[in-house]
Amino acid sequence: MQALQILAGPKARARLREQGLKATDVHVVPGAAGGPKGLILNPLDRFLFGEFLPSGGQPVHLLGASIGAWRMATACVARGEAENRAEFERLAHDYAHQTYDSLPGRPPLPSTVSRQFLSKLEEVFGGRQARVLSHPQYRLHVFTSRGRHLLGRESRWRTPLGYLGAFATNAVSRRAMGGWLERVVFSDPRAPLPMPLHDYRSRQVALDEQNLMPSVLASCSIPFWLLAVHDIAGAPAGAYWDGGITDYHLHLNYSAMVGDGLVLYPHFQRQVIPGWLDKALRHRHRPSAFLDNVVLLAPNPDWIATLPNGKLPDRNDFKHYGDDVAARARDWLRAVAEAERMRDEFEAACGQSSLEVGAL
Repeated sequence: MQALQILAGPKARARLREQGLKATDVHVVPGAAGGPKGLILNPLDRFLFGEFLPSGGQPVHLLGASIGAWRMATACVARGEAENRAEFERLAHDYAHQTYDSLPGRPPLPSTVSRQFLSKLEEVFGGRQARVLSHPQYRLHVFTSRGRHLLGRESRWRTPLGYLGAFATNAVSRRAMGGWLERVVFSDPRAPLPMPLHDYRSRQVALDEQNLMPSVLASCSIPFWLLAVHDIAGAPAGAYWDGGITDYHLHLNYSAMVGDGLVLYPHFQRQVIPGWLDKALRHRHRPSAFLDNVVLLAPNPDWIATLPNGKLPDRNDFKHYGDDVAARARDWLRAVAEAERMRDEFEAACGQSSLEVGAL
C-alpha cells in the first residue's frame, strides 16, 4: 500500500511526465489550515525544507494559514538540514502536547488559550524574528482574516452576529463574504506574493519584526476558541482571526503567478477547499483552473485507515482524549512517525526522470 498520493493539475502533470519533479521547478509552497491534521505532514516538511528545496537554491514563497503559518515560519527560522529537522520535531512535540488551563470538565477560556499560545510562539520565535524574515531562500506570507463592520471589533454580541452574517453571505457567494471578512496577507517585504489576489477582497501588508508574532497568532486564532488579535502594527485597524476562515486551503489563482514555476502543495487531503465556511458546500470542493500548475502531495485514504483511531489527528481528539494528554500525544506522534513513509515515497519519486501522477 502506498502511503502517499501525488496528484497534479493538467499543466503540472504534463511537466512531470516530461521531466519529473526538480527542486528548481518549485516556486511556491502553500500550508493549509486544518489544526492537528497538519501534523501528518511533519516528515514531508523536514525533507522539503531541509533537503529537497535547498538543492534548488531559487527563492521559494511559503504561504501559510493557521497551522500552515506555524509550519512555514518554522521553515524560515531554521538554517541547514540538522537545524530544520530539530525545529520541525519541536513543532510536532509542542503541538501534540499542547494543553490549556481550565476548570475540571470545562473547556478553557479563549483568553487562556490565546495567552498560552502566544507564550508558546514567544518561546519558539522570540528574539528570532529577524532570522525568520531574512532566510536566504524562503519568503514567508502569513494569511489572516480581518473583520469588517460588526466584526471590526470583537465583543460578546458583535462576534456571533457578525459570523452569522458571514455564514449566510458566504452560502450565496464566497466573494460577497468579503463584506464581512477580508483577506490580509502579511508578506516578506523582499518579495510580494507572485500571484494575484483578485478572487476575493484582499490586502497585503509588509511583515516585520514587530508584527510577525501577532500575525501568526492571528492566523491561528479560531473564532470563539481564541480571542481575535486587534490592531496589528503596520496593518489596518481591526480584529484579526484565523487565516483559514477566508483561506482554509489557500485555493488561490496559482495558474496566474509570475513565471512558469510549479506550486508544490503538501496537504492532508486531495480537496483544496477555498474557505472554512465552504466545508459543507461540496460544490466548492472541486478543483479549478487556479490549480493547473499545482503538484499536490496527500496521504492515501487506505493508509490513513491504518493510523491510530483509523484517521488523521483532528480537533475532535481534544474531546475524545479529554484530560489524558499523554495518550493523545502518544497517538498523534505515532501518526507522525508512520508518516515517514510519505516522506520516503516522495524522495523516491523525486529521483525519477518521468512521473505519471493522478489528476487533481
